[in-house]
Amino acid sequence: MREPAYTTGWGSAYHADAREALREMPGDSVALVLTSPPFALRRRKAYGNVDASEYVEWLWPFAEQIHRVLRPDGSFVLDLGGAWNPGTGTRSLFQYELVLRLCRLFHLAQEFYWYNPSKLPTPAEWVTIRRTRVKDAVNTLWWFAKTTSPQADNRRVLRPYSRSMRRLLREGYQPGQRPSQHEISPHFRRDNGGAIPPNLLTIPNTRSNDEYFRRCRAAGLPIHPARFPPALPEFFIRFLTEPRQLIVDPFAGSNVTGHVAEQLQRYWVSVEINADYVQGSRLRFAERQEAIPAQRASP
Repeated sequence: MREPAYTTGWGSAYHADAREALREMPGDSVALVLTSPPFALRRRKAYGNVDASEYVEWLWPFAEQIHRVLRPDGSFVLDLGGAWNPGTGTRSLFQYELVLRLCRLFHLAQEFYWYNPSKLPTPAEWVTIRRTRVKDAVNTLWWFAKTTSPQADNRRVLRPYSRSMRRLLREGYQPGQRPSQHEISPHFRRDNGGAIPPNLLTIPNTRSNDEYFRRCRAAGLPIHPARFPPALPEFFIRFLTEPRQLIVDPFAGSNVTGHVAEQLQRYWVSVEINADYVQGSRLRFAERQEAIPAQRASP
């Protein structure tokens, strides 16, 4: 590929249009593409966003290249917030139109719901003024796969057992049919090391003064306004990949995905079209980078 803006021992960040950068990557080489492209918001953001009416056609060329670079057992996880129709309190259907279109290329493995309890009340006019809607606090993360058997292992993302489950494992229970007609077998008491997580991920996103913030301010660089909380990419990286496999984020922003991948000993490639955000993301790796300076190189 082209010269990176910076590298570390585990990854490379590129200042480029992801459509072009992905074309330069070898096919069947990536274990996971995990990304959050610009949302189809009614208000324009500094990082650029596309209108809902244009979104499906805009994202399609990226999706074609993502499909090409994925390994046969690879996964594509797409974080995508919903949109509201302009001037009304009704929802746009673009997200579902996009999912149906993407299913021409991919298999839909499962959808996840990221509940962010710290989200501000939106859409403000209908939530806080007219009071005819409730706060929109969930993003959908769509897990697509190249084949029907993607690499995954939920044992890598087990959660601690609840207090009641620990008591059940300790004291036992009566096997048999429950009122719901589910059969509870004696094997239910087996300790598997933790609880299988649900597809509802409760992860607050309140961080506003970490090392990335401080370093960007000191360098006079803009802080990316839409950042993953690290726990979100960590969940999918652990669930869907193994150490030393390759992870790609084509809309990297401040490169939280690459930073988490590095900590988990996965190789990573990030692509970001905004040069200032690439410069800022470099500061996440201040202690890990090789002597390759960040550059405002043209794609």
